[in-house]
Amino acid sequence: MKLIAAPFTPFTHQSDLNPSMVAPMAGWLKTQGVDGVFVNGTTGETASLTMSERLQMSQAWVEAGKESGLEIMVHVGDNALGNACELASQAAAQGADALGVMAPYFFKPSDVGSLVGWVETIAQQAPQCPMYYYHIPGMTGVDVSMESFLEVALPRIPNLRGVKYSQVNPMDMLACLQRWGEQIEIYYGSDETMIHALLLGAHGAIGSSYNFAAPLYRRLIQAFQEGDLSLARRLQYASSRMVSHLSEKGYLSATKQLMRIHGWDLGPTRPPLTPLEPSVGDAVNQAIEKMLSEAC
Repeated sequence: MKLIAAPFTPFTHQSDLNPSMVAPMAGWLKTQGVDGVFVNGTTGETASLTMSERLQMSQAWVEAGKESGLEIMVHVGDNALGNACELASQAAAQGADALGVMAPYFFKPSDVGSLVGWVETIAQQAPQCPMYYYHIPGMTGVDVSMESFLEVALPRIPNLRGVKYSQVNPMDMLACLQRWGEQIEIYYGSDETMIHALLLGAHGAIGSSYNFAAPLYRRLIQAFQEGDLSLARRLQYASSRMVSHLSEKGYLSATKQLMRIHGWDLGPTRPPLTPLEPSVGDAVNQAIEKMLSEAC
């Protein structure tokens, strides 16, 4: 099962882009057991980046991926169709291994057909590059069944390869895997319930906590594959407690602070997100370390 980290966008303390951090982060993620990265996604604060910044990030990660051996999937979704098309074309030209696209989240597609048409137009800008629909209704407000989406989309979009499934809806995901599991890939996007993905047969997982806890999830995957369900459940419980604790403090701000404590100063989150005070971050880190030590 592939483990794909959704990396943070590195900023300076003045909130400027800091692409110099990408290459060392890529090398470190590889040593932690990560197979690839999903660039410019929710964790990367994509909605707070300019077009130029998104292209700088995708270029930096493509170059770092070649050096570190990471697969690079670039998110190209945007509220403006023209922007999404340009991002798709440019990311493919830069050498991205795959693209992801979420639905527009201001003016929203009204039905499956309009959503498929939106994704189809973007996918046509990079016809040789595998495309994955980024299903995250909690952020976009676009909540259609992926079984219905794939039924319409697969015959129309030749380079559609699957779904980044960031919703906890096991029966819909199972339907997709049962019907098209040999044709597509499902990447699960809920770190705190990864065991669902393992049980249902997802091809991989994409998540933010793999930036700092990839060994935990590697152990979870191994325990499940070896039939040690007791250990797998214990590790999943540790993950869910960790994610819950971080979410209570403001997930992205807390996780960026956690990365700093572990030696990766990726700068603050951008407004309107509020960075944590260092003392709060230290307390969060101590709580997380205790949770993980108890699980392992």
